[in-house]
Amino acid sequence: MSTNFRPSGVRLWDSLMEYARIGATAKGGNNRQTLTDLDSEARALLQRQAEAAGATLTLDRVGNMVLTRPGRDPGRKPVAIGSHLDTQPTGGKFDGVLGVLAGLEILRALDEAGIETEAPIALVNWTNEEGARFSPPMMGSGAAMGIFPETEVLAKTDSAGATFGAELSRIGWAGAADPAALQDLEAYFEVHIEQGPVLEKLGLDLGIVTHALAQHWFEVTVTGEEAHGGSAMAGRRDAMMGAAEMMLAIERAALSAGARATVGRLTVHPDSRNVVPGRIWFSLDTRHDDEHKLAALAEFLRAEAAAIGTRRGIAIAVEDFWISPATPFDAALVTRLREAAVARGTKFQEMPTAIGHDAVYCARRVPSVMVFVPCHGGMSHNEAESITPEWAEAGLLVLADAVLATAGIAKG
Repeated sequence: MSTNFRPSGVRLWDSLMEYARIGATAKGGNNRQTLTDLDSEARALLQRQAEAAGATLTLDRVGNMVLTRPGRDPGRKPVAIGSHLDTQPTGGKFDGVLGVLAGLEILRALDEAGIETEAPIALVNWTNEEGARFSPPMMGSGAAMGIFPETEVLAKTDSAGATFGAELSRIGWAGAADPAALQDLEAYFEVHIEQGPVLEKLGLDLGIVTHALAQHWFEVTVTGEEAHGGSAMAGRRDAMMGAAEMMLAIERAALSAGARATVGRLTVHPDSRNVVPGRIWFSLDTRHDDEHKLAALAEFLRAEAAAIGTRRGIAIAVEDFWISPATPFDAALVTRLREAAVARGTKFQEMPTAIGHDAVYCARRVPSVMVFVPCHGGMSHNEAESITPEWAEAGLLVLADAVLATAGIAKG
């Protein structure tokens, strides 16, 4: 490792605070949703800063930004670092942006040290990781890795009816490059806050992520019959009470199976105070380390829906929305991160991720790996999301060592 290569934790932290001002909220978080004017402002800042460090921008048709610092060997594929700049409506200052700015800091440190790498190093800002405005999440990496058709992504609409493609063009970040070109990487690294409490509770500096849990998302529609709120309870075909019973069954089953289940959205029809609801729709997100147990949970949910429907005289439809298989990260890159952490005396453990990240999609096509840093209380997707400068620096330094070991320093 070159002694001149000194990524700065202080500069990384200053950068995090600089980007936190773009879309800052009153409670100290960020609302910088994808393909908004604020997203465009953050993208422009990233472009200026990365180009000042010797990188060149390539922009693809779904808006993924690829900022590449050339390497000496033209035959080597790029070694990429990435994450996302978009946030939830009540997001924090570190989710996603930490990974992008850690990559920026590595580019800056290489430029300052005058180090030429054998392989190019690319910094990637993926479009719409969060899925807050346009669903599902991770559209930029999903389109690049062949998981979502590009035309499907560009046609997605938000709650106001605006399309992804039109908004991408409106803010000026629709490119010409083929997103699939990002499948031609030598390696992909991502550092991210844990979004869970494990590392902080154990007093560790970081986690090396070995694999991603399987996920199965559903949309559930409960159909009953409207009635006056003053009508007798007996004989009602109450969609709300059927949905409530279904949700409690989901909770019990997930706890019993060691799974994770979340009902995150719910709509009520006709949504009147004195009318028994005739239709309820809700989203359901399930996750497990074991794909077979996750599949068994799905079978149970469908059987329970039928039983509740029969008992209450209602219909409960459980439809698949999105499935992501259990995904291993690259063993050689995990080893490289482990070696970097040990060399620096960093306290770490190896662990899975239960949360989807762009690295999970990348891992289907490209050797990929993740580093987690702790976050206070495991809190994320919340304006109170918080980390320490020391945690950010630990993740940066281990990431930087592994990236440089992978890309190689040009000799002579």
